[in-house]
Amino acid sequence: MTTATPLLQLNHLQKRFGKFEALKDIDFAIYPGEVFGFIGPNGAGKSTTIRVLLGILKASGGSATIFGQDVWQHSVAIHRRIAYVPGDVYLWPNLSGGEIIDLFLKLNGERHSAKTDALIKEFGLDPRKKARTYSKGNRQKVALIAAFSTNADFYIFDEPTSGLDPLNEQTFQAHVLALKQAGKSVLLSSHILSEVEKMCDRIGIIREGQIVETGTLAEMRHLTRTTIDVQTVQPLSALTTLPGVHGLTAKHGDNHVSFAVDADQLTTVMQYLTRQQLVTLTSTPPTLEDLFMRYYAAPNDARTPDGK
Repeated sequence: MTTATPLLQLNHLQKRFGKFEALKDIDFAIYPGEVFGFIGPNGAGKSTTIRVLLGILKASGGSATIFGQDVWQHSVAIHRRIAYVPGDVYLWPNLSGGEIIDLFLKLNGERHSAKTDALIKEFGLDPRKKARTYSKGNRQKVALIAAFSTNADFYIFDEPTSGLDPLNEQTFQAHVLALKQAGKSVLLSSHILSEVEKMCDRIGIIREGQIVETGTLAEMRHLTRTTIDVQTVQPLSALTTLPGVHGLTAKHGDNHVSFAVDADQLTTVMQYLTRQQLVTLTSTPPTLEDLFMRYYAAPNDARTPDGK
């Protein structure tokens, strides 16, 4: 994938509002056919980055290109090839949902199709109702149906499932994966880590206007720990002396414990456990949430996920 030309490229992107640095140093690329997860808490700079990409805000420094074109200078040409869904959709109150979907499609040079009808049914939207009667979730559905009906090259979703019920979240995920299979590229900004974990090829973590880590979840897992619950025949009294072992908790005496272990010490620890004659062993790999929380638990150094 990395041998291809990036569809989106950000280099040292910066955005200042007066003296406030909303974006200090944003670096990442998205490649054709890739779903890229962009994660961080509210206020970290996700939406500001997306507004720069959409040509709504002008960057204060660095560069940002989509399809090899500068996002500010060529925003009109870029918009013809992208679909965007914000985290809070505002609609024309006196138009029906169906009329707004058709208007969005027309603005993008598209037409209402059989796929549009199928999407309306899948998301469970009543297209005859006026937009002013819609809940937040239904407003999101209108934008998502229009986006998924559009044959774009690049899709940008900024907290797209806020307000959706779990069934609609699954529908959203299925359509994102279908875009990926069709060779489309997706930028998914989200704070729902399980959503990102299911769909994304690579992940970028933003913190206080800076990208602190990018990579696949597998590549990032070396930065966090595996949780182990183990019972052995022999006592595990020497376990506390092994490097990389954290949070040791006895369950039933010295023979049944739970603990976390650093990835680079996992082999040594497993060899020790085996020598103590295993009865049961359950290991839980680190999740994206574990990794994410490590970064946000280390306020003084964005690159020390263990807080060391």
